[in-house]
Amino acid sequence: MALDATLHDQFIRVTEQAAIAAAHTMGYGDARRSDRVAVESMRGELGSIPISGRVVIGEGERDEAPMLYVGEEFGVHAGTDQGTAVDIAVDPLEGTNLCATGANGAISVLAAAERGGLLHAPDVYMEKIVVGPTAAGRIHIDAPVAENLRNIARAFDREVDDLTVVLLDRERHRQLIEDIRSAGARIRLIGDGDLSAGIAAAVRGTGVHAVMGIGGAPEGVLTAAALRCLGGEIQARLKALNEAQHARVAALGITDLDKVYSTAELAPGDEILFSASGVTDGGLLRGVRFFGRGCRTSTLFMCHTRRIIRFVDTIYREDDDSTVVFQ
Repeated sequence: MALDATLHDQFIRVTEQAAIAAAHTMGYGDARRSDRVAVESMRGELGSIPISGRVVIGEGERDEAPMLYVGEEFGVHAGTDQGTAVDIAVDPLEGTNLCATGANGAISVLAAAERGGLLHAPDVYMEKIVVGPTAAGRIHIDAPVAENLRNIARAFDREVDDLTVVLLDRERHRQLIEDIRSAGARIRLIGDGDLSAGIAAAVRGTGVHAVMGIGGAPEGVLTAAALRCLGGEIQARLKALNEAQHARVAALGITDLDKVYSTAELAPGDEILFSASGVTDGGLLRGVRFFGRGCRTSTLFMCHTRRIIRFVDTIYREDDDSTVVFQ
């Protein structure tokens, strides 16, 4: 059974409710609490959807996460052969520190596909390069940084010094930062949220032309799902940095750490749904806005098979007397 349009609004509600739960904790300085309430809200909403769902990217292994752990089954028809069989990748709160400090860019994210439609990636690091549809097919993860930037600039009919590259502000990126600056491109360093940056790179007008560097593998799969809908490209390679991470990779039967994964290998599904709701304000999405006895959310929803991209603005009222604020 296809992931038909009857599921769209239900998946949108999943990320909206997780975003609202997290936004209630915004600015309190407690990242663990922000993440916990987002996870609890998302898991509760997923349990009410009439599907047979399975988590392939989630909050960790079962002994580390009480819910939304990898392999957990959910939905009204969980563990049965009834209902639509769905694999999901989730990040209930990408940017936990951003939410805790009230900084921009925190979002709640879910990607869904038919069984086998999303790579079951281990929770390790991943080297990535991400571009939008304009520069898709012009990059290679093993090419020199300057060469990739020249090719991206040609795709946009611009000079390299017109480009802006986003990467995480990490010590491991010191050489990459030097290489990008030496090539002449501008850099936007971010504290968290390379998934949000990857989506921004695939949307014209955001001022982001590429994302480079090493981030999380789960975020790489979620980025690939979004790029399947947007026409962008990600190339990625798993990076296991210690014995524990090597064990996670081996447990999934992955033996080749030199393999370069394409967008279609990270998110191979024919039927992909993607929903991201803003928790705090960002370049693409506004954060949750509270008013007297209600709130307003901003969501990006995409469906690969139907080739639709929706920006959803939702107002939740606590009762019939709630004053609606349009702003």
